[in-house]
Amino acid sequence: MRWFLSLLAVLLLVPGWTGEARLPVLSPDATVRARWLAPAGGWPRRIGLLQPVGALALSSDDHAFGGYSALALRGDEAVLLSDGGQFLRLSIAGRHLRKRAIVTLREGPGTGWMKEDRDSESLVLDRTTGFVWIGYERVNAIWRYAPDLQHALGAVAPRPMRYWGANTGPESLVRLNDGRFLVIQEGWRGMIEPRNALLFDGDPTVSGDYGRPLHYRPPEGFAPSDAAVLPNGDVLVLNRRWHFPPLRFDSVLVRIARDSIRPGALLAGPIVADLSPIMERENAEGIAVTVERGATMIWVVTDNDMSRWRPTVLAKFRWLG
Repeated sequence: MRWFLSLLAVLLLVPGWTGEARLPVLSPDATVRARWLAPAGGWPRRIGLLQPVGALALSSDDHAFGGYSALALRGDEAVLLSDGGQFLRLSIAGRHLRKRAIVTLREGPGTGWMKEDRDSESLVLDRTTGFVWIGYERVNAIWRYAPDLQHALGAVAPRPMRYWGANTGPESLVRLNDGRFLVIQEGWRGMIEPRNALLFDGDPTVSGDYGRPLHYRPPEGFAPSDAAVLPNGDVLVLNRRWHFPPLRFDSVLVRIARDSIRPGALLAGPIVADLSPIMERENAEGIAVTVERGATMIWVVTDNDMSRWRPTVLAKFRWLG
């Protein structure tokens, strides 16, 4: 009886857990559904320099599904990265989709208990080696991972990125065709100044290079949310802006000429496509480029901000530029 009373006293006197809740983790057994998506009135023949190929609305009954902020393609596989440090690997063949795996980053900033630890926002995937680079907000760092998408191989927190803000950091990360890396700050809502950016001569996690500064000027009212490189070396920057109420997003693509990407430059370019209606006015956060049978394809994914009533849209376009 004495041990029981002692235990009861401890339970009564020690306060309950009042810290932040555990980061939601998508179950490896989660079922992912895909619904063919067509805009009202049908697909337009072209959207600027893009020709629509198709789009899927992804959903799941798992409450941790969604929040996808970056995208990469390798072979017939789409790799979606959530802003909570989880990969969703999907096999895509035409209108058919199959879940291959759900992988959680075992290593990274902090313990991984809270979203602040693993706010993964940008992604580069080497299709040859399988190595992966991830840009993390809040800690404003870049980490490199093994092909298993779990184990870290290196990391760097460049000194200039310390001042990029807690939730406004490295939203865009791209490796250029010559091996350089470009990382672009998202910036905060209403920011009118050009966004900070850094250019690295090679892999930022092994070169010991803190990057050389340059800037990116998005279209007025927009913020960069991701970037990808075209076969000719030009860079497509995905930009978004949001409105409320009701909550809705505009999404546009800007083309940056490869020869303009150099230290000290102010990067800017023309809008080559307005994706807003096609992406269901959703939060377009990830972009990837592939080449299929000689044709350049552009892939875009949206972030539903973990709102189950909003779809995750995965769209594909043929590049006409």
